[in-house]
Amino acid sequence: MARTREFDIDQAVDRAMDLFWRRGYAETSLQDLLKELSIGSGSFYAAFGSKEQLYIRSLERYASLQGGDLEKILEEETEIRTAVRKVVSILVEADLTDPTRGCLVVNAATQCADQPAAADRVSTAIRQVESLLAGALERAQARGELSPGKDPRELARFLTTFIQGIRVAGRARMGREFMEDALSAALRALD
Repeated sequence: MARTREFDIDQAVDRAMDLFWRRGYAETSLQDLLKELSIGSGSFYAAFGSKEQLYIRSLERYASLQGGDLEKILEEETEIRTAVRKVVSILVEADLTDPTRGCLVVNAATQCADQPAAADRVSTAIRQVESLLAGALERAQARGELSPGKDPRELARFLTTFIQGIRVAGRARMGREFMEDALSAALRALD
């Protein structure tokens, strides 16, 4: 008779995500994961398959949470500039509070580019941000907030790249003034 799983998979993924986020993929050993999740290796392999597969699930969880937060802000705010400013300001504050943590997607892009599954998950997460921004920009254009000559998809790609760059600048501890100046310049692209 098979044993019943004695731990919550979603909680385990969240805890693993936090560990990968704090330490990085390469610096997180299987032993670190077993200790963090309080499970044995047999349970680990049965539930997750491998460290890499758990890392991918952690990236998916992170992207889902971040995407949900982004979508909520973009839908709640009635003005696109206010929405973009709010999104970036939240990220800047997070980076100023804890610059060593950064963004798990950016961390994965820089630390795991040689791992096809991780690189694929990073691309998917970035495309998700682009898609959410493009939708918000299209709605803003329909409301008359963006000139008809602006291309919402092009602007979404620029803002997506800007957001990833601002996360890197946060890890580099560029400081509030640098970040706010960069944000002001990025918002001018919407004029």
